[in-house]
Amino acid sequence: MRKQKLALLGLAMIFCQQGYSQAKKGSVLNRGGVAPALTPAATRAATLAMKAAPGPKQRLSEVASLMGNGNYEKAAQLLYVLMRRQEMAPFATRMRYLLGVAMTEMKYYQVAAFQFVHVIKSNDSQYLKPALERLSVAADYLGDETLLNYALSKIQVADFPAAYQDILFFRLGEIKLKNGEFDEALKSFAKVGAQSKYRDQARFKLGLTLLEAQRPLDAIKVYLSMLEQKSNAKVTDVNRVSTILALARSYYQAKKWDESIEFYRKVPRDTEMWHDAMFEVSWAYLQSAKFRSSLSNFQTLHSTYYEEFYLPESLLLRGIIYLYICKYDEMEKVLDLFEKSYGKVRSTIAELINDTKDPIFFFEELERAAQYRKNHGKINFKIPFNAAKHILDEGDVHRSMEYLRLLMIEKNRLEKSTFGKTAIGQYSLKIIYNRLKNSKQTIGELIKDHLIIMNAELGDLAEQGSFARYEMINGRKEQLKKKIAGRSATQQIDEDRQRSFYIQNGYEYWPFKGEYWLDELGSYQYLGKQSCE
Repeated sequence: MRKQKLALLGLAMIFCQQGYSQAKKGSVLNRGGVAPALTPAATRAATLAMKAAPGPKQRLSEVASLMGNGNYEKAAQLLYVLMRRQEMAPFATRMRYLLGVAMTEMKYYQVAAFQFVHVIKSNDSQYLKPALERLSVAADYLGDETLLNYALSKIQVADFPAAYQDILFFRLGEIKLKNGEFDEALKSFAKVGAQSKYRDQARFKLGLTLLEAQRPLDAIKVYLSMLEQKSNAKVTDVNRVSTILALARSYYQAKKWDESIEFYRKVPRDTEMWHDAMFEVSWAYLQSAKFRSSLSNFQTLHSTYYEEFYLPESLLLRGIIYLYICKYDEMEKVLDLFEKSYGKVRSTIAELINDTKDPIFFFEELERAAQYRKNHGKINFKIPFNAAKHILDEGDVHRSMEYLRLLMIEKNRLEKSTFGKTAIGQYSLKIIYNRLKNSKQTIGELIKDHLIIMNAELGDLAEQGSFARYEMINGRKEQLKKKIAGRSATQQIDEDRQRSFYIQNGYEYWPFKGEYWLDELGSYQYLGKQSCE
């Protein structure tokens, strides 16, 4: 019966096409300019065909049936065909929404998101809220901040189903924190339910918000509570170690140096965070005047094993400690090492940002650096590898690269599947290819921005290094004077100079402007006493 219907419909279309073609040529027009009537047989065939052809509602029912049976591939293929038909135009929003749902169920989140954005822009009240819900879920999976911000700007939290509200509260908190709206961020993070998969992240971000709001003692309470809940976790559990590091940083911001040192030392060696902890605890040692412990750390940090890490300020900090204890020869070696190691990095970065306009170049360089970090192959980098590695760990770049990775997963799945060879599959690939291209451009621009910042910071550090070298020369001179005069070589740094002297001359001693801690606690300086023997 189905074949008969299709045959009749095809026959009717042929008759219509023939009538149109003949009318166009004028070969069968009567004298009045009107085409002659179809033969009775042709009329009956056309009538039967029109009756047999399913209407829009029937086709949409067929789509619903396919989706109800979990056959999302066929449903998507049918929807793509129907969306291109003029008689289905009144149902365009509904079809877009259903296509988005089908693509979500097949885990093609980027293609699904594209459909939901179209639905939202249509302002169809029937599908607006469900489309926003679905878009928020897709954007959350992809980690696409642009899509999330778009979705959140269009909906009230109260209108969101309870099952999805935790996503909304958590992401709203992140946006508020990024915008410096700390009170609003705290409220949003606090609303994430105890059973939510976002609970740990929300608690961690709540503590971070308190630190940003200059409330370290409150942040310490939050992190201590989190650490207690992780008492049964493995020593190297990522969440547990992250909490320990957050506690160390919180105590540091509260200027409780001994407690800060205690938690820094609890970070396990066989975790990725140990290197950061080793560097940061050196500052805590310096603040509590434990120079020997700080220097001991630098022996590790500046070993060959860590030569690929970008830590220019650590060399200058080591030099400052040598200044405090009057080890001028050692200080000079460290300052020379800084100039040798980072002078070339700075000049290379400056040349790249001045001469290179194409953001894809920066993206491709960083992508190669990421591959090298995985496989440790031998590659000649145009961006210094330690700088590229540092940028890879920056929050915005890391999130963007993760988004790109998820896009590549969708692309590869489509290309390898039979679904990808269908019309809707090819349409989906076009969407993903476009997003990949735009994302690489965006990441390239982000990388260039970070290189510009690094170039400026290296310039500041070089200037501070020159100032430290001046202090070294001055210290040597004073030491020599006292030796000639037969006086004791014991002296105190800044004995006659107040902090205002350095500030008036454009310096903070020691400013540590190059710090990139994950929680960005701020810049710290140390005006200590020197005892030279």
